[in-house]
This record gives sequence, C-alpha cells and structure tokens, in this order.
Amino acid sequence: MIGRINGILIEKTPPQVVIECAGVGYECEVPMSTFYNLPSIGENIVLFTQFIVREDAQLLYGFGSEAERATFRQLLKVNGVGAKSALSILSGLSLEDLSTAIGMQDATLLMRVPGVGKKTAERLLLELKDKFISDRTVSSQSLSAGSARSDILNALISLGYNEKESVLTLKKLPEDINVSDGIKLSLKLLSKSS
Repeated sequence: MIGRINGILIEKTPPQVVIECAGVGYECEVPMSTFYNLPSIGENIVLFTQFIVREDAQLLYGFGSEAERATFRQLLKVNGVGAKSALSILSGLSLEDLSTAIGMQDATLLMRVPGVGKKTAERLLLELKDKFISDRTVSSQSLSAGSARSDILNALISLGYNEKESVLTLKKLPEDINVSDGIKLSLKLLSKSS
C-alpha cells in the first residue's frame, strides 16, 4: 500500500495532480481543499495517500492532511459511497462543516454537495454518527463534559434554543470565556440573529 508520497509537483489539473518521485510520475486525485493549498509546479510536495485497486483500475488519492485521509477512509466504509463520492464530499465541505452536519444530523448541508441525494445524506448521517463524531465534532472537542462550553450549551438548550443554533453561537465565543459571561454573550448573539 502507498501511504504517503513525497516528490516534485509536475502537473496540476483539478482534481488530478502528477507528482514525480524517483523518476516516476504518480497521478493522484485530490479533493479541492487539498488542491487549493498545493505549491507551485516544480516545488516539493508531500501528500498522504490512499491506494485503491479495483477490477478495472488502480487509483491513487492524495490528501494534504492525515485528518482528510482518515475522513476519506471513513466515508468509504459507508454503504453506497465510493471513492468519487467521498472525494466530492471532501471537495464540497470542509472537515469542520462535515463534522457539524453529522453532529447536528443536518442532511440539507450534505445534500448541497453535487451527487449527494437525500438517501445518501441520510445514510451518511446514520452510519457516521457514532464513528465520525467521537473525535472530530464540536461536541467532543470543545463541549467535553464539565467544561464551561458544555454548561453554556446546556443553559441555551434549557432556555428553548435548538442545539444547532446553540452550537453555532458557541463557535463565536472567545475560547477562555466563563459560564456566566458565555451565557450572556450567547443570548445577545442569539437575539441579534432572530
């Protein structure tokens, strides 16, 4: 298996790049999030890769970060999602947006990605809910049990705000805010948006 490639970027045409490594040019398909961060042609590049062998092809997919590759691998495990669909999802949504969509069970955000219909979006939400959320979503990163953010979120929900708008409001708060100030600022932000 090819897990990583380090070489000279010799060609880039979305969504494909060619990287020369030890005299061999490797074609890699990359999500647009990786493509936009590529160096200029002729410069050195390192991509984390996923090598897929099918009956009719051998394909190499490249990613700018290990998190993107891990997400791609997780998406491939979903029934009905192939490599092209997974690449399209990573091109259409940032990892944070994907995490939020799964955490909030928001199918409409996923359906904005070309090629992802209602059934596929619902399947993604169902199958990734427990696996994907645990290490990537807002709820696990910044809302761990007992934290100030968790208390602020619980207070907003108990005041009648839905979880989605409450989490989005929490993202706008300073990192080191205490519970009391966080609730006050959140209420101000929520009152402005309504």
